[in-house]
Amino acid sequence: MLSVLVRGGYSGEKAVSSLRAANWAWLTIGAALALSVLGVYAIDVARASEPHAEFDLAATAWKQVVFLIIGMLAAVVVSLPHIRLVGPLSYLGMALSVGLLVFLLLPGVPTWLVTPRNGARGWINLGVVDLQPAELAKIASVLSAAWYMRFRDSHRELKGLIVPALFAGAPMALIILQPDLGSAMLFAPAILAMLVAAGARLRHIALVLGVGAVLVPASYPLMKEHQRARIVALIEQVRGDRSRADTINFQSFTAQTIAGAGEWGGVSDAKSRALVRYNGLPERHNDMVFSVIVNRFGFAGGVVTLGLYLVWTAGALLTAATCRDPFGRLVCVGLTAFILAQVFVNVGMNIGILPIIGITLPYVSYGGSSMLATWLMAGLVMNVALHKPVRHRRRSFEYDGDDA
Repeated sequence: MLSVLVRGGYSGEKAVSSLRAANWAWLTIGAALALSVLGVYAIDVARASEPHAEFDLAATAWKQVVFLIIGMLAAVVVSLPHIRLVGPLSYLGMALSVGLLVFLLLPGVPTWLVTPRNGARGWINLGVVDLQPAELAKIASVLSAAWYMRFRDSHRELKGLIVPALFAGAPMALIILQPDLGSAMLFAPAILAMLVAAGARLRHIALVLGVGAVLVPASYPLMKEHQRARIVALIEQVRGDRSRADTINFQSFTAQTIAGAGEWGGVSDAKSRALVRYNGLPERHNDMVFSVIVNRFGFAGGVVTLGLYLVWTAGALLTAATCRDPFGRLVCVGLTAFILAQVFVNVGMNIGILPIIGITLPYVSYGGSSMLATWLMAGLVMNVALHKPVRHRRRSFEYDGDDA
């Protein structure tokens, strides 16, 4: 069966591809596993109020273990077929993701199936677990854009940026309507990184960023009331105003207090559980789990955690750099951009430099959809690294002349 999966080529070209057991993607897999295990422990610390026996895990942490096992199995599954067999299915995956995002917004859907959380219609109740289509849309967006651009050069013209942008713009627009501005904003860095990797001219990218910088402030009046309140609260917080420390800024100030209590080397397990529990930090097992890690292991623990993401990134980008297949190369770049953007926003929320907008920490925060999606990303990176690409008759991303 495996020999069948690793034969063939684009446009009917036949070639035999050997598996490369020694590759850079193991850095990505190792970092993902370390972060996942750290996340299980941090969730257990955060949910210390749940009844469980000594040296046992809290119920929420056990659920995360199940999510981890499912995610790792999914990573194995997507790593086996050659990446060139994944590409033709990318548009189907994109259509399915967009369809699920549309389904979330349909007015006639019963509330037991799509239950709003914090005002957002972002999850589908599957009974045993809730599915968040936005997480799967990240992967579909990267695969579709990479498959579209793999042998094209139209994106080197300004008008040629439109079609690649649609692969990110369509899910972005639907996610904003949920409304979930936090998840939607992660798509832009991913598609921009892929465009740069595919040879888009930097002056065109700079122009797009400039227009975006102008339009973002102009969108402020169009935001929901709670979104505008978050931005105002962040500005007050940066100015040192603690007048709303017990209301809208409670979560942010409490997260910073808990993280600061860890100082350089952290506190004991028992003390950390007590501090996290009795300070009443909201979403301490989810969006704010980074503060729990810093409380338990100190500033040094926070640095090590971020270092693991750098290891993940190094594995993915080294895989991209050594890959001759344009599709696989762009997939690695796009997935890395999603991970880095998500880490940046989540950590920024925890330390008070960004508004709290409901972004999870990859591999660490509690959640089945997030764990599945991030492990699928790791599996796709391994896929690219594991299978030797076939020879192509067409050049990709090799341009002469003005590249600026």
